[in-house]
Amino acid sequence: MTKKVKLRSLIIGGGFTLLFVVLITRVYWVQVVEGAKLVAEVKENQWSKEKEILPVRGSILDRNGKVLAEDSPAFTLALVPRMIKDNNNQEEVVKGLAAILATSGDPTGVTALEDKIRKRFEAKREWTPTDQIEIRNEGWKIDSEKADKINQLVKDLQAKLPKKNTPIGIVLLPEIKRFYPAGQLAAHLIGYSNKEGKPVMGIEAQLDNYLKGVPGFLNYEKDRYGVELTGSKSRYQPAVNGSNVQLTIDKNIQFYIENALQKTYDKWHPKSLTAIAVDPKTMEILGLANMPTFNPNKYGETKNQSDFINHAVASQYEPGSTFKIVTLAAAVQEGVFFPEDKYQSGKIIVADRELHDHNVVGWGRISYLEGLKRSSNVAFVKLGLEKLGPDKLRQYIDNFGFGAKTGVDIPGEVAGRVKMQYAPEYATATYGQGLTSTMIQQTAAYAAIANGGKLMWPHVIKQITNPDTGEVVEKYDPKVIRNVVTPETAKQVGEYLEQVVSDQEKGTGRKAYIEGYRVAGKTGTANFVLPGQVKYAEGRWMVSFIGYAPLEDPQILVAIMADDPDLGGNYHLGSDVTAPAFKEIVSQTLRYMGIAPSTTVQQTSQPTEKAPQGQMPDLTGQSLDDAKSAMNKFGVSVEPIGQGPKVIAQSPLPGTEIGGAQRMYVLMQEGEDVPVPNMSGKSLRDALEVCSFLKVRCQSTGEGYVSDQSLEGSGDSRVLTLQLKSYKELQETAVAGKTDKSDKSDKSGKSDKTAKADSSSAKTTGDSGKSGTSKKNTDSVKQTPDGGSKKNGIGAAIACSNPWLS
Repeated sequence: MTKKVKLRSLIIGGGFTLLFVVLITRVYWVQVVEGAKLVAEVKENQWSKEKEILPVRGSILDRNGKVLAEDSPAFTLALVPRMIKDNNNQEEVVKGLAAILATSGDPTGVTALEDKIRKRFEAKREWTPTDQIEIRNEGWKIDSEKADKINQLVKDLQAKLPKKNTPIGIVLLPEIKRFYPAGQLAAHLIGYSNKEGKPVMGIEAQLDNYLKGVPGFLNYEKDRYGVELTGSKSRYQPAVNGSNVQLTIDKNIQFYIENALQKTYDKWHPKSLTAIAVDPKTMEILGLANMPTFNPNKYGETKNQSDFINHAVASQYEPGSTFKIVTLAAAVQEGVFFPEDKYQSGKIIVADRELHDHNVVGWGRISYLEGLKRSSNVAFVKLGLEKLGPDKLRQYIDNFGFGAKTGVDIPGEVAGRVKMQYAPEYATATYGQGLTSTMIQQTAAYAAIANGGKLMWPHVIKQITNPDTGEVVEKYDPKVIRNVVTPETAKQVGEYLEQVVSDQEKGTGRKAYIEGYRVAGKTGTANFVLPGQVKYAEGRWMVSFIGYAPLEDPQILVAIMADDPDLGGNYHLGSDVTAPAFKEIVSQTLRYMGIAPSTTVQQTSQPTEKAPQGQMPDLTGQSLDDAKSAMNKFGVSVEPIGQGPKVIAQSPLPGTEIGGAQRMYVLMQEGEDVPVPNMSGKSLRDALEVCSFLKVRCQSTGEGYVSDQSLEGSGDSRVLTLQLKSYKELQETAVAGKTDKSDKSDKSGKSDKTAKADSSSAKTTGDSGKSGTSKKNTDSVKQTPDGGSKKNGIGAAIACSNPWLS
């Protein structure tokens, strides 16, 4: 027995001894042999912490430095289920958040979001106090507006609980998101970045390498609680913020474009609508827009993917008659265009194919200049095919850049198609059918005529700058691709195109006429082929207008294209679609640029004395009385804007030619918030001149003369909305207003005879105003110091022969 106990003790003791030896050996191995290696691994994996430092994405700016895209604070919604259940208000939280986060007011969508949030609560049976759930995508990177509503919801829920300031379990985690302050403005150019921070389209995607910057990092040693260890070595690499991208577009001009396009889109309901505005001398893009459009802040709400297409560069069309500029320029350059030569309009046979004018029967035997004004296809077939010949025609088409990409710095450009083999194909090409082009190609071609014959590289990026120092990282200067015609040819072609607009009887572009300015332009109406078909669609049209102003020194060129507007089968309405939009955009832009009218409109009533001619003197620094006295001898009325002792600025500018029956504006007050005068009774032209003078963005509804106005915003963000009425409507208002006034006077004791005399006076004056102003000249107005000073005084101003309308 004793022997067994000793043996057992020996075995147990030996086992412990062996275990001890193994442990000692292992400790030695870990601490001595591999100690340094393991310590390094622990430092790297457990003690060391590296934090990524994200850079600020560069901003996108317009040509004047106004922000179009920037990084801004955002919030991600997180919920603490355990806390919400403890408060016993889960259903209130669900319904309150769903109402705030739903992308639309559709009850179905709100209900679906409520169900989604409930399911997130039910994902686990037991939630710990530290568990959080995020509501994606609806609650991911929400803006400050929604965050404020959620904070208000939290306060409302806390007020219902017994204990004040009880945590509700709704958490807003700070984030950074891309923000577009102007909403949909220039959306197709700028593009957008999604919530993951990935750029999807436009400048955001194209220049991502410049915009995104370089992340930095901070590396340090920490304890188990994440606190940095004393004396630890840290490594720090600062982030490099992204560069700023400055575009050539002007935010105000872009606003004018989109406002005009929206009106056109609402009225004519085209499949799409596109406009490009450029400086023809440099081919810098001043504005570019498409309808329908989207809001990059809410890109997820855009239902049709086609709304993201930038039709200015990514879509090709048969251009129609706007393409005739190529044939015309080539004919003038080659010396084969004789404007007074006659030809037989109507139809022409080319090989075995009959081609005809848009009205089929033509206008008889007319001159080539009249053929241009009427947009005669036959005239251009004869010019391009018979006088130039196929080879010369093709040479000019190539030289003007058709059939090849322009190289514009906007993603998605297509080249168009120019493929001509047989005589009928060359014939139809002379007037823009049978080949395709893009809007940017046509814009560049017209700019080549406007700038004296140089085909320029179109571009929208002006420069890239360092956000911290302002240093220019990369600059994009204008580039001449080639000379396509001589300056003399370009000038002559421009004068021919001016007659297309100025001839109010025959010119197809007459609805683009802008009083006071010389405008050159051309309309285009082209049939198109539906997908899967080989014949042109009956009664379906591409409608366009391209023009520039002022002719003597072009500052702005605008091209507009409407894809399949609702013309009711009447192609004659095509000129009503794009030309008025062109007129609105260019009128506002010229005023905004401070370009004074260069022509005057002849009045139907002849002045008793011929006003002396001369140039506008410089009135800067003079008192208002002295300025009026100086201009009296020219028959020019001086209208002050603002209050002050001296003239600060004037419009028209000094040196401008003085015309009869002209007025001028003088600025008497400095600052951004100069009061906008009451412009009741003014024509749109004069109202826009005042807006331009004051640097106020102006938008209008209706046609005719200002009947009402409203001003919003402050500083350079002020927007003036003008309500316009026709001359006839204002006259009716005048008579009605005068009648009301007479009735009131009768009631106050005025004799019937006096009241009758007043009524007769009102009627006579109204008739006089009607007969003394032709339809063509109804935009010509003249203001008196007290005219239209009261909102309800419009009618009285007209009825009493106040020279608002002269």
